Amino acid sequence: MKYRVLLCYTNDFVVNSCNYEVIRTIFAAHYEILRRCFVSFSMSKAPPSKPTDSELEILHVLWQHGPATVRAINDNLSERRQAEVGYTTTLKILQLMLEKGLVRRDDADRSHVYRAAVREQETQGLLLDKFVDATFGGSALKLVMQALGSRQTSADELAQIRRLLNDIEIQNSTSNSDDDDRA
Repeated sequence: MKYRVLLCYTNDFVVNSCNYEVIRTIFAAHYEILRRCFVSFSMSKAPPSKPTDSELEILHVLWQHGPATVRAINDNLSERRQAEVGYTTTLKILQLMLEKGLVRRDDADRSHVYRAAVREQETQGLLLDKFVDATFGGSALKLVMQALGSRQTSADELAQIRRLLNDIEIQNSTSNSDDDDRA
């Protein structure tokens, strides 16, 4: 609410006066507050976008280790890649992720702490849906056939797949009988 008053005051001031130096001073003093308001407002309306490969790598670090500073995330990325990752590169990607709504930042302390703003399973589902639609025309069967046919599948993996299929069959038959009872 405090920010809306500032915006109204600034707008009234602009209309009533043409003192550009005062306007510039007000804007400069409150730029970060205004930017946060507009970013959080715009991010709350739109669903999170598809993360890039680098953003997804950072999200994996946050999902695995929880909230972390830029330094901790950067060190983890360097360790994963077995090559040095530039600190400023990691910082810039995190800033872009913040604007996209993929992470949240706690800037109460001197070193900012970032946390994932999207859930791992939801992100995986979003990416998988886009991939299946784009690559297999939306066919889960084609995806599974390609995955199982293109590489050696272990006996343990096949047993897990059978259990999953059995669970899905049971779930489908239960939901179908519930639908029949309602009709």
